[in-house]
Amino acid sequence: MPSGITYICRYSSILKRYCKSFVLLLVANHRAPIALKMAKRKTPDSEPHQPIVPISPPLSALILYAMGQLGWSLASFGVGNLLIYFYMPPEQGQPVFPSFLYQGVVLGVLTLIGILSAAGRVFDGLIDPLIANWSDNKAAPGGKRRWFLLRGALPFALFGALAFYPVASSESGENFAWLALILALYYFFFAFYVIPYNALLAELGHTPEDRLRISTLLSITWALGFVAGNSAYALQGLFEEMGKTPVQAFQYSVALLNGIALIFMLLPALFLNEKRYARQAPGQHSIRQALGAVLGNANFRWFLASFLLYWLALTFVQLGIGFYTTLLLELDKSMAFTFSLVSFAASFVLYFPVNFLSRKWGKKWVMLAAYLLFGLIFSVLVFVKIIPVPKEWLVYALGVAAAFPLATFGILPNAVIGDEVEREERASGRQLAGMFFGVSAFTMKVGISVANLVFPSLLLFGKSSENPLGVQLTAAAALLFCIAGWGAFRRYEEHAPGY
Repeated sequence: MPSGITYICRYSSILKRYCKSFVLLLVANHRAPIALKMAKRKTPDSEPHQPIVPISPPLSALILYAMGQLGWSLASFGVGNLLIYFYMPPEQGQPVFPSFLYQGVVLGVLTLIGILSAAGRVFDGLIDPLIANWSDNKAAPGGKRRWFLLRGALPFALFGALAFYPVASSESGENFAWLALILALYYFFFAFYVIPYNALLAELGHTPEDRLRISTLLSITWALGFVAGNSAYALQGLFEEMGKTPVQAFQYSVALLNGIALIFMLLPALFLNEKRYARQAPGQHSIRQALGAVLGNANFRWFLASFLLYWLALTFVQLGIGFYTTLLLELDKSMAFTFSLVSFAASFVLYFPVNFLSRKWGKKWVMLAAYLLFGLIFSVLVFVKIIPVPKEWLVYALGVAAAFPLATFGILPNAVIGDEVEREERASGRQLAGMFFGVSAFTMKVGISVANLVFPSLLLFGKSSENPLGVQLTAAAALLFCIAGWGAFRRYEEHAPGY
């Protein structure tokens, strides 16, 4: 009898342990939304106010998250980089495309496509804080960020393609009105998807090292999206060989790329387990409170100033790559894709060194070095027509030189923003990831807006093979932006790990 009782007790103990393990396994791998037990509100000296359940995401979850970056990078490439090329094309004997908008000067120094591009970015920037605050305060069973990703992906990709489908076949006020409407819708859904998506970086990255790793993955997928977007030039030539007109060939290229982008944007929206991995807390902050906290950070303001100038310079590269290739280097437009492919392929090789150097020297000094090299590239473009080197060699040389700045600026800014999110959380207990990334996105879009406004105006000084002065001026302006960005970021004070 005692032996039977002993057996039963042992069996019960084993059964109890297995049941406990099974319950823990169910909790750790939940598929349906569950109510998360929240930690008590923190004091300034306590740990951050975060859910207890979320765990550090494995590499597979981070790769899944990064696929969304590839998608929105590709979906935004057309409007961000090809719009001026399509509506104010370079002239090599005759324009690549017919004129859909008035090509002359408006209001003394502006152009219609420049006004539309800049106005779209300004609208985008103005709604960023609204989307950011909405996203921070949203309560949704599947995750407050995924709620936006699921609803924003399709219209984001759709309106990005429709921007290249004017309603009239020649210069027309209808085309202006149509493009204005499409760009407003495009930029709304751009912010609707991207702001919540970026906020996840700080929430999935539980430590500075985690955030640096996530930023590296995002840089890789952003680069893949950018390179894929540049294939529009090559795809245009392919469709032209199939008998399509230049306009049709370009439209097919953009539509195809946006369809691919949609698939990648939907991957994290459908399959990322936000509740399990994201460090989130419910928020009820007004826009005024959230903006006050973010903009009240003087150190972060220096980062924003440099970020603005960086995006001015980078947008000039993105807008000008077709012009630099065809008019300054006097090569075929397909070489624009070659430059992008070389630069981004080379940047992949530097991702590990950039990570290593940023840990050894700090993010600040690595970014300052990248500003200087970026400026050197633009100085070469200003005088490229008189440099006695075969132009094909220059394409490859400039592509390799651009690798370090692209790797650096692709990885480190997001990590810096994530660090500021955690610093604010430790100091005040407020989790404002959406607003920090929203303000950063607003700053980025101001830079892009100004670039879209100024770039076509500079082209008025000359954008032909006989007179490329306007194109050279765009490279000179970008050089000045790099120098100013370097000066602003010198004022940023980086905090040591474990602050």
